[in-house]
Amino acid sequence: MTDSNHAFNIAPNLLNRDFRADQPNQKWAGDISYVWTREGWLYPAVILDLHSRCVIGWAMSNRMKRDLAIRALKMAIALRQPPWGLHPSYGPWVAILLT
Repeated sequence: MTDSNHAFNIAPNLLNRDFRADQPNQKWAGDISYVWTREGWLYPAVILDLHSRCVIGWAMSNRMKRDLAIRALKMAIALRQPPWGLHPSYGPWVAILLT
């Protein structure tokens, strides 16, 4: 877990490095990265289902704002329609862990 020097809340590590999932929608993980392109920086955000290791939600932007992670999460929720509640953490670097 990254402990940056900022005033944003840091989400607890609910997975505790246990990335195994026995069934779909049991555990999701997300991240934001950055890629240099001819037009400048591109920020992709992804949500993975840890059971299949497949991307189930994604979004891209030329700016890294919290809306980027929220759009990726909304796509995953719309696709999978999970029966459980959400535990998101929003900050300048967004890590979303759902169990």
